Amino acid sequence: MPRFIGAIDQGTTSTRFMIFNDKGELVTYHQMEFEQHYPQPGWVEHDPFDLLDSVNTCIEHGVRKLGLMGYDASDIKAVGITNQRETLITWDSLTGHPLYPAIVWNDARTIETVQQLSQRDPVKREDVLRHVCGLPISTYFSAVKLRWLLDNVQVVAQAQQENRLCIGTVDTWLIYNLTGGLDFGGVSVTDVTNASRTMLMDTNSLNWSDESIEFFGFENIILPRIATSSEIYGNFHQGSLEGTPIAGCLGDQQAALVGQKCFEKGDAKNTYGTGCFMLFNTGNTPVSSKSGLLTTIAYQMGDQPPVYALEGSVAVAGSSINWLRDNMGLISDVNDLNHLASQVKNTAGVYFVTAFAGLFAPYWRSDARGTICGITHFTKLEHICRATLEAVCYQSRAILDIMNTEAETPLRSLKVDGGMCNSDICMQIQADIIGIDVDRPQMRETTALGAAIAAGLATGVWKSFDDLKHINASGRSTFQSQISDKKREKMYHGWQEAIKRSYGWANASTSAPTHETVLC
Repeated sequence: MPRFIGAIDQGTTSTRFMIFNDKGELVTYHQMEFEQHYPQPGWVEHDPFDLLDSVNTCIEHGVRKLGLMGYDASDIKAVGITNQRETLITWDSLTGHPLYPAIVWNDARTIETVQQLSQRDPVKREDVLRHVCGLPISTYFSAVKLRWLLDNVQVVAQAQQENRLCIGTVDTWLIYNLTGGLDFGGVSVTDVTNASRTMLMDTNSLNWSDESIEFFGFENIILPRIATSSEIYGNFHQGSLEGTPIAGCLGDQQAALVGQKCFEKGDAKNTYGTGCFMLFNTGNTPVSSKSGLLTTIAYQMGDQPPVYALEGSVAVAGSSINWLRDNMGLISDVNDLNHLASQVKNTAGVYFVTAFAGLFAPYWRSDARGTICGITHFTKLEHICRATLEAVCYQSRAILDIMNTEAETPLRSLKVDGGMCNSDICMQIQADIIGIDVDRPQMRETTALGAAIAAGLATGVWKSFDDLKHINASGRSTFQSQISDKKREKMYHGWQEAIKRSYGWANASTSAPTHETVLC
């Protein structure tokens, strides 16, 4: 009797439902994009119902495709969820309806909020809560977005005053609605990996922190229950999967870490998606970075102790390709970009700092903005395209250098996944810039695979990590550096100079105001 595991992969620009067999092989899937909303410069929003509808649509189409292969929906034994992290959704506990669009993780409207919160402690500033949650105060994290909503959107503030303000990341919103919502007893839950990205969870106790809640002024807010990454949260209330357990939940980057089977202390992976995210497994003890990395939860499987990670986050990776295509009209698709980039051997001195909404690790400069340096009469579109790929690789190098400094044993190879890793030229550039091997799996949907693994472990499809050794192990590709150390360091020095040129652009004289009247 066949045993399949489903995985909902709800990302920043698209949603997928993927179905794996018990060998970890991808059987079939369905994917769809949904609308992005940019109401003001630096603002990024999603309609929460668009996210939910896209999930339901992908599930139904995925199950239909499975049926065409001769199988039944009942052959899917469990479903895991992985999601864009930090994106904040608010809804009314009395109606179950959203109070405001979802504020997406890479939204930069909260620059002034960050400044105001940081000024509360003139010494620790952005790091005032690092001892609690492992994170700096930044536009990136959910709590800062919620503080902005309470200060600027009356319906959200009123809901808090009347004790009916529910908040959650995307996983919470999806599980709540998929298990029945308001009318049928939907489950309000999040897992430790998503909770660790809100600034509200104590990374040691794995409970909501009273200190953080008081700091942000979040009293009387309805928070979801914090659960592990691998347990049965509830069952689908309706649709083709009615009665099927939802049994795994991981933020997308932690899911990729699991999908890459980075289960040992010292394992690391880099995911090239809308953004770029490098995670380094630090074992069962949280490690505090002194150089701008984030302390986060890697995963917690059932009743096992939590595993921690250091993370470096790059705000813009694949989204820079979308910018070239959709905003500038310079390319038609990613294949066009790769072709153009491959037509030149270098960028002819051009550097593209893709700080569209500031810079994340290790710089943490919310005042930085996108900057192209080194343009001459010789510069062509091909150079700009190659510089776009190099930008992601340089920022990954900056993170890797810090991880190597803070780790007991420097990395000898880097596991990679995500959409941009399909580009051979991008992965070769990455190997050249970091100077170590880049290891790419044959099946690159490791984020969805990680969610499926969590659900499979919770429901007995797999008993332990030992059962996973054969999964996605064959057909890997290795990219090795093809340039000298001298050339590598010269290129990287140019990047470091370009980074400095991007600082300071986002200020009162150059940015759209973030306190304009918000109608809702």
